[in-house]
Amino acid sequence: MKVIRKIIKIDEELCNGCGNCVPACAEGALEIIDGKARVIADLYCDGLGACLGECPTGALTIVEREADEFDEHAVEQMLGAKQKRSTAAHPAVLPMAGGGCPSARMVQSFGGPAAGAEEPQPAGGPVQTGLSHWPIQIMLVPPTAPFLQGADLLVLADCVAVAFPGLHRDLLKGKRVMMGCPKFDNVQAYVEKFAQVCKLSGIRSITTAVMEVPCCAALPMIVRKGMELSGAKIPMEEVVVSVRGKILERRPVPSA
Repeated sequence: MKVIRKIIKIDEELCNGCGNCVPACAEGALEIIDGKARVIADLYCDGLGACLGECPTGALTIVEREADEFDEHAVEQMLGAKQKRSTAAHPAVLPMAGGGCPSARMVQSFGGPAAGAEEPQPAGGPVQTGLSHWPIQIMLVPPTAPFLQGADLLVLADCVAVAFPGLHRDLLKGKRVMMGCPKFDNVQAYVEKFAQVCKLSGIRSITTAVMEVPCCAALPMIVRKGMELSGAKIPMEEVVVSVRGKILERRPVPSA
């Protein structure tokens, strides 16, 4: 049924596709489609505007127009269907004694400097890894993984691993890592995964490392949204890396 009510409007010329608004919409009404934020259906948007403050370009506004009535039941069904698709695409990963996909086989520690010990790098020798566990992809790491218990967590945008030459020395050592792409991966699934991690693992601190490009900006928001859903209060820091491989900024992320 069509009614006159408040609803989100998106200015496509102003929208840069950063995705910050997507995790801010608890109803799941927003998605990035063809590089732009879109309201996927009017009945999913409650028109309250929780997403407005997350848009860096001012592309989102609230207007009053004829639209389908907000349908809370339809929202629940849609979010439930998304969760089922996400679960089917990324089933929970459990430790495996043998067999199974090697990319999902859990390894808790590789030992050496990966465990956080400060060991000097020999001059001219090979750079030692700061990685201490496997898997590392966000959707493959179980929220109850032993290596997450009481850990300092680094949440890494995929491109940082290639762009930042000092990753293992300056960011990864002593931390557990989860990495992924906030632009191309399932944002709602990420939010739910971090909610579980924050609730179940006793994480001590979270550092997000992202590129300076707009599509990376959603990652700290996704992590913070997951933390809010979990009810946990965990210190957060954001690191921004330039496309030339330099750290542009390190700043604490204010708690909600």
